Amino acid sequence: MASKKNNLLPVFGNPSTMNLNTMVLTNIQNSQYFKHDLFALKTYHEVVDEIYYKVTHLEPWEKGSRKTTGQVGMCGGVRGVGAGGVVSSAFCLLFKLFTLKLTRKQVVGLISHSDSPYIRALGFLYLRFTQPPTDLWEWFEPYANDTEDIDPKAGGGRVTTIGAMCRRMLVTLDWYDTLLPRIPVKVSKEIEQLVRALPPAPEPGAGGQYEEEEEEAEEKEVSTRNGQQDAGGRDSHQGSNRGSRRSSPDSFPNRDHRGHASRDRDRERDRDRDRDRDRDRSRYSDRDRDRDRDRDRERERDRDRERDRDRDRERDRDRDRDRDRDSNRDRYRDRDQDRDRDRSRRDRERDHDR
Repeated sequence: MASKKNNLLPVFGNPSTMNLNTMVLTNIQNSQYFKHDLFALKTYHEVVDEIYYKVTHLEPWEKGSRKTTGQVGMCGGVRGVGAGGVVSSAFCLLFKLFTLKLTRKQVVGLISHSDSPYIRALGFLYLRFTQPPTDLWEWFEPYANDTEDIDPKAGGGRVTTIGAMCRRMLVTLDWYDTLLPRIPVKVSKEIEQLVRALPPAPEPGAGGQYEEEEEEAEEKEVSTRNGQQDAGGRDSHQGSNRGSRRSSPDSFPNRDHRGHASRDRDRERDRDRDRDRDRDRSRYSDRDRDRDRDRDRERERDRDRERDRDRDRERDRDRDRDRDRDSNRDRYRDRDQDRDRDRSRRDRERDHDR
């Protein structure tokens, strides 16, 4: 993308809804999977690992969870306004990616990822929902002939290729019971002309066909090398044995080695991912323990402060009671003194009258 100057990606359309259908977005935000499981994922790499393990299709609803039979008009079909359903892990993770505000480098990492076609597919869906229509062709064109197989349908049964899927995202709005963001007519016509100018979309299984052709080429190379080593002095019977050895699986150690190496790489990648997940889980557990410990300490401090306040209040009440007692004692003393004075005065007056 030579025309793009920095690593920041613009967001086309609504900056808070990701241009998702209202029913789909509401079900995402209310789902326990999004609110609890995905809330714990804080980084791009954690979300990518979750896609690897959880996503098996690209529809917005899980298979059989949304009933649209008998609904017409605004309540049926792709509108998604009528009956909802169980929103898919794919679209929950798609919106989770949107909350992370991905950079250009991270999106490129998604659409070129080697571990799973569904990681790549969510990258393309992210682009289709968030990027300006005028930028879409620059993003999608390098992958329009990609031969990697993918089955976007819930429950399987509709295998296509990444290249065919990218073309579909560019020229149609319908996407499995929801709608992709609308592209302005002028830009849409330009994209359709560019797509028509491409060679035919790759068919599913093309990637496997190319691998078989590569293996056949390697087998021919091994056969040629063996033929050169055995040339001269061998009879036709030995030659026929040589041909039978070429057709034996043992005569192609490179192919078996390549398969074992690929499986070893996959196992090592899975082990690394498990180790990272365990490390993250341990880090989260430690953080939760620290948070609980801090919360307990804070509660204990609150209890101590409350006890101190209770003691202060009790001390104030005792002081008030003592003050009231002293005041009453003084009042009674004064009253007794006044009574004594009055009695003494009356006695003196009585004596005087005598």
